[in-house]
Amino acid sequence: MARKPRFCLPGVPQHVIQRGNNREPCFYATADYCRYLELLHEAALRNQAAIHAYVLMTNHVHLLVTPGHDFSIMHLMQDLGRKYVPYINRRYQRSGTLWEGRYRASLVDSKVYLLTCMRYIELNPVRAGMVSVPEDYRWSSYLRNTFGKGDQLIQPHPVYLALGLDDLHRQHAYHELFRNHLDDAVVDDIRAALQQELVLGRDGFKNKVEKILGRQTRPGAPGRPRIEEHRGIYYLV
Repeated sequence: MARKPRFCLPGVPQHVIQRGNNREPCFYATADYCRYLELLHEAALRNQAAIHAYVLMTNHVHLLVTPGHDFSIMHLMQDLGRKYVPYINRRYQRSGTLWEGRYRASLVDSKVYLLTCMRYIELNPVRAGMVSVPEDYRWSSYLRNTFGKGDQLIQPHPVYLALGLDDLHRQHAYHELFRNHLDDAVVDDIRAALQQELVLGRDGFKNKVEKILGRQTRPGAPGRPRIEEHRGIYYLV
């Protein structure tokens, strides 16, 4: 079966996740996290991809990325794979794949969901029970977005910049967002959009994407695919 084409609109953020093969670790030591972030920064610059948030978990990675052109994210992830996988294989004398197939991604309606998606990403270690508060986890963008800790990888999105007139006010406003827990229904929506590689957004946003790309942005109806015949050839529709 052919792979489903990816959604991609330059200037529209995407939530990207990539998991380790069979849920095995992607990072084994501090040096591995550092090397991944170095390669991510290089690849982001090379492929015109702006990183707004990230978290490196033991066996998977979340990124929030705005592509500068149609192939920004695809080439970003390809660059990472070509350099990070051989690094891990050499360092730990292993072979074969590191990642579980291709990455998954969903378009994000930035006007409504960008800050929510950032919180979802940076709260991953808390939901996993690894830390009690996000500032205790080193390998995410939370310290940069909330406390201004130096992180050349991060390029603030205009929605984040609109939180305040200067860095201090933006960081304070962003920190205040974490006082409230993410609603379970919102978490489910984020996960569903990622799992099905669709769109996280309002109906109006989805309609706009469908009009631009000519593709369905909502889950299809349950059941088997409908089949039509044309000149003796059967097509899934």
